[in-house]
Amino acid sequence: MAINSYGENIATHGAVGNTTAAVKDKTILGKDDFMKLLLVELQHQDPTEPMDSEKILSQTSQLATLEASENTNKALSDLAASLGASQHFSTIAAIGKTADLGSNAIAHDKGSDSSFEVYFPQEIKNGTLEILNNEGKVVGKIDIDMKDKDGNVLDKKEAGVYQFDWDGTLSDGSSADSGIYYITASYRNEAGDLQTTRLGTYPIEAVRFEEGKALVKVGSNYVPLDNIKEVY
Repeated sequence: MAINSYGENIATHGAVGNTTAAVKDKTILGKDDFMKLLLVELQHQDPTEPMDSEKILSQTSQLATLEASENTNKALSDLAASLGASQHFSTIAAIGKTADLGSNAIAHDKGSDSSFEVYFPQEIKNGTLEILNNEGKVVGKIDIDMKDKDGNVLDKKEAGVYQFDWDGTLSDGSSADSGIYYITASYRNEAGDLQTTRLGTYPIEAVRFEEGKALVKVGSNYVPLDNIKEVY
């Protein structure tokens, strides 16, 4: 025997759906409710003792204040939505510009390799990455590999983002202790001019929105827009 949601036999009473109609919350009064109350009060007043005009004016003033408050709230809500859409458009406009994350630091664990990405705004003829300690002293270097994936020596490397791996070896041959290190690079472009760059600056390649928050693609990663310190 099939039973509906009321515990009744479906064969005799029929099935009962789960859909329920939306019920208005009667504990909250709006401006229309206050207007109805005022009109009812005026209709049922004692003709021999009419309502005090000051009381009517006070209630009318309260009604006007309530309506103004609702209109203000709606205007603020519309403004917030408009500003959100405007921010999305301004974020999209940043594609192609350079983002600065505000730091060129990496965290290194002794005995393991540290991987990071560096952006080179111009083509590379040759160059070196420098690893600096907390005192700003160069304690290690990495020569930029001028070979392609097949091992062929290149005349130059195109501008772009390149990944590097540091095994922690310092200039004196010892292994770096665990800690924070800083990455900069010096290189020459095709014209032979000396250029510098550092970890933490990348071109913005794309923008993605998740739950109303903007994420921008810098290097091979998407980072929150709040992580960007400067765009230029």
